[in-house]
Amino acid sequence: MILSALLLGLTPTVFFQEPEETELEAAQRKVTELEAELGPEHLDVAEALDALMIIHWNRSQYAKAQPFAERSLTIKGNALGPEHSNVSNSISWLGFILQAQGFYAEARPLYERALKIDENNLGANHQDVATALNNLGGLLRAQGLYSKALPLLKRSLAIKENLLGPEHLDVAHALNALGLLFQDQALFVKSRALLERSLSIRKKILGPNHLLVATSLHNLATLLGDEGFHSEAMPLLRESLSIREQALGPNDPDIANSLSSLGAQLLGQGSYFEARPLFEKSLSIYEQILGPEHPYSAAALSNLALLLQDMGFYLDARRLLEKSLVVREQSLGPNHLDVASALQNLGQFHESMGSLSKARPMLERSLEIREMSLGSNHPSTVLSLLSLAGLFDAMGEYVEAKSLAERALAIQEEIFGAGHRKTATSVSWLGFLALRQGKFSEARLLLNRALAIKENSLGAYHPDVALALLNIVQLLESQGAYAEAHPLGERALDIYESSLGSEHATVGTSLAWLGMLYLKQGIYNEARPLMERALAIDENSFGLEHPDVAISLRNLAGLLERQGAFVEARPLLERCLRISLIHMSRNLGAMSQGERFRLLEIQIGSEPLLLNLVAMQGNGPSRD
Repeated sequence: MILSALLLGLTPTVFFQEPEETELEAAQRKVTELEAELGPEHLDVAEALDALMIIHWNRSQYAKAQPFAERSLTIKGNALGPEHSNVSNSISWLGFILQAQGFYAEARPLYERALKIDENNLGANHQDVATALNNLGGLLRAQGLYSKALPLLKRSLAIKENLLGPEHLDVAHALNALGLLFQDQALFVKSRALLERSLSIRKKILGPNHLLVATSLHNLATLLGDEGFHSEAMPLLRESLSIREQALGPNDPDIANSLSSLGAQLLGQGSYFEARPLFEKSLSIYEQILGPEHPYSAAALSNLALLLQDMGFYLDARRLLEKSLVVREQSLGPNHLDVASALQNLGQFHESMGSLSKARPMLERSLEIREMSLGSNHPSTVLSLLSLAGLFDAMGEYVEAKSLAERALAIQEEIFGAGHRKTATSVSWLGFLALRQGKFSEARLLLNRALAIKENSLGAYHPDVALALLNIVQLLESQGAYAEAHPLGERALDIYESSLGSEHATVGTSLAWLGMLYLKQGIYNEARPLMERALAIDENSFGLEHPDVAISLRNLAGLLERQGAFVEARPLLERCLRISLIHMSRNLGAMSQGERFRLLEIQIGSEPLLLNLVAMQGNGPSRD
């Protein structure tokens, strides 16, 4: 959350600096001088304290900013009275600082008090009241209290339109705030209309190359990317980046933000190699400008780590995830929401490596932080609940996993409604848990429900619909109902190719599923071209030495072996083994023996690949 001092009605004071003095040192000196000259309770001291607060705010040092905001508020309240407009402004600032630290419950009464003061002093339809409504609505949005935030943000917009007209910059700001609320609720059409209108106003008034226009372009692109429209999002992000580079130069934090968003869109398109240098450059800028211990640097570390994890560089990913967690804990405190995100990322990494005992305390602590900061019924709490459910599932503790998934579903139904696309996530989880326990009828009902929700809310050709179809394919495959699974797998493939393009990594996954269905039915001639194409896509997306390429090689070799084509199968298995050995040498040095065996099973399966190769001589392995 970045808020400018001017937007909040507090103009930052600039003090004379001695040649050897930093901005912070000059502000601290000024406070000391004013206290000695005027006394510690003078209003000029409060103004100097505000300057110190803003310096720490701009550095994301919210805990350091807080005592200055509190003392300034006390001085102003004593000097001006508790109902003065300047007091209201200081109350809001303290609310911003608490909100930035994740202390939402403490921030809320401050925003409510500021709103009440402004309404009493200025009337219900004043522009400052609209700003106070926007502040409170933004907090409620962060808390996941969307139904309570909506009327406040709508009222803020209405006040500004009535006072300023429909084409004012402040109206554009209110439109943006309301659009982001709808985005959080996955109300794409409503959100897009508001964000596009906000962009249009800013372009008209400020021109096409203003930084606020760049922000609007960035917000609209993020919405489009969230909906899977990556090809539409990319040109908007590039335009936003170009504006920022022209205005700010190549090494500003906003440039780093644009590069990170571009990388995220490339990831969504399956372009891992193109995304990596963008994430690396983003991290470099943050560390150079803000320092390696800044929260934004920690976020950039996480982004790069998750990409490296996807690319199979597990030790590098682990190192970055651990560093990100340390930086966030040190800069934000142990109970900040960003710490919860870092714990979830690292916990899920350990789970993916098979280190379940390491993952559990991290995921449990992440849930605890989110419940403490956001309450038990927040969308982010759902993320933690489902992460823990996945861990318990991996541990074979299905009762506990089901309880967590059912709790997540209840939260989503309460917040979004039973037919919302986000609710389908928990429904799918419950379906998988039923499948894992062999409760096929229950699983089919749940997975069908998830598919129906996504089709109704997103349309028949959205990638999320394809994923729901593949979930049902997996269920049918486990029951041996290959003929019934086949048309669903083909429909999923068609959706992915139509929406993502024929060379997307997810298309490769869908091809592999369909190829395995043909293989299990003994329709080898149909399976082979699908598996070969899946292999080619994996190689293009991930590189020639990625674990997913090894899996595709193993699958294709298994098909060839069933056809008796052992001569063709052997080089594929040799290459599969070579990739696995490279991968082991790259990643397993810091792992325990138990973790190594678990990772081997994850990467190359439980089949003894090396023994299979040794046996495959001449006419192939014995069938005895």
